[in-house]
Amino acid sequence: MHLKLRIARLLSFPARSEVLPKTSDAHYQRCHECDMLFLLPSLTRRHTAYCPRCNAHVDSGRDWSMKRLTIIAVTMLILMPFAWTSPLLSIWLLGARIDASLMQGVWQMVKQGDVITASLVTFCAVGAPATLVAAILYLRIAPRIGMNVRPVLLMLHRLKEWIMVDIYLIGIVVATIKVRDYAFIQWGEGLVAFIALVILSILTIIYLNIGQLWQRFYPQPFQKTANPHARVCLACHHTGEPDERGRCVRCHVPLRYRRRHSLQKSWAALIASLMFLIPANLLPVSIIYVNGTRQEDTILSGIISLGHGNIFVAAIVFIASILVPFTKVIVLFTLLLSIHCRCEQGILARMKMLRIITWVGRWSMLDLFVISLMMSLVNREQLLTFTMGPAALYFGVAVVLTMLAVEWLDSRLFWDAYESGKHDAT
Repeated sequence: MHLKLRIARLLSFPARSEVLPKTSDAHYQRCHECDMLFLLPSLTRRHTAYCPRCNAHVDSGRDWSMKRLTIIAVTMLILMPFAWTSPLLSIWLLGARIDASLMQGVWQMVKQGDVITASLVTFCAVGAPATLVAAILYLRIAPRIGMNVRPVLLMLHRLKEWIMVDIYLIGIVVATIKVRDYAFIQWGEGLVAFIALVILSILTIIYLNIGQLWQRFYPQPFQKTANPHARVCLACHHTGEPDERGRCVRCHVPLRYRRRHSLQKSWAALIASLMFLIPANLLPVSIIYVNGTRQEDTILSGIISLGHGNIFVAAIVFIASILVPFTKVIVLFTLLLSIHCRCEQGILARMKMLRIITWVGRWSMLDLFVISLMMSLVNREQLLTFTMGPAALYFGVAVVLTMLAVEWLDSRLFWDAYESGKHDAT
């Protein structure tokens, strides 16, 4: 169990020995979420450091060696063809066996003409995990032949939240419950490989310490003195002054005081996502033909019918497909307004809400994964036919836009507004 190390603020008072161990490796660091400057001690493998003001995760001593990461990446590479192309589920309909695999579901979406939705499913369930494996293998090989690894490290920092094989696994369970009312269903042989891929992906995401990788490949001297002009880089989280070209000395990303046009981009993505969420919930998301009878389901009606078979799974789909998207929109709207109004109250609660919606936002992709599997299991050549409704595209675009709205919001603006409101009050 990792020890949570809370760091004392050393700008105005000395640290107590029980809170901040005195060590020569301690250095000054700015929080990437609230911009506070504090003294960060050296961390052991059992330590995790959190910002003393906003409780943001700052650093961790947990780190896997490149050798271990390479072994995991090679294992995932071997598993991927079986997890993506072998049957995950199989149904027996009129004496014939129909297999469903991940790639078959994507292909059915493409054949129906919805290339954008198929691309979203492919990227989240296939492209992002494959990119993670390729990036780790590149980090293993590239330094030996003198190649630049900065773009890969920058990409890894943004990639983790888009790897959704764990959500796809939940989608397999939901699809199983949906189909069992129409046909006999059994697990496919590719499911074992897919579960193993999910476990290895989760472990890699947990133990892949991007900060340690930056320091390993591009070591930079730490800030040993409290320099008020030092800035934190949002790309690699290094604290220092910009170089002569205004870039971070470690990752070469422009080092700005605040993220440019953060509020404008967040507002634009938020409003656009709300415009897509309305038709996504009013139009049919799936269309099923049983013995020639057409039955259309919206997101809500599909959840209600799913609740007749398994209320627990229906609750999961309701949370992921309805509660989470609309809650994200409401919370983001509130957070953005709080910045404009220079709200002083509840700033820690607002920071916590921002972290929560950042984490849960990816789970809204569950519906698209279920639709992909259903289209693979039940196609137009069978008596039982399942097709994708027009709402699926709107819903997928809305999910991506809400994730981007959160990503583009610079949380340090909360603290700027908070400090500005305090000054105005005095």
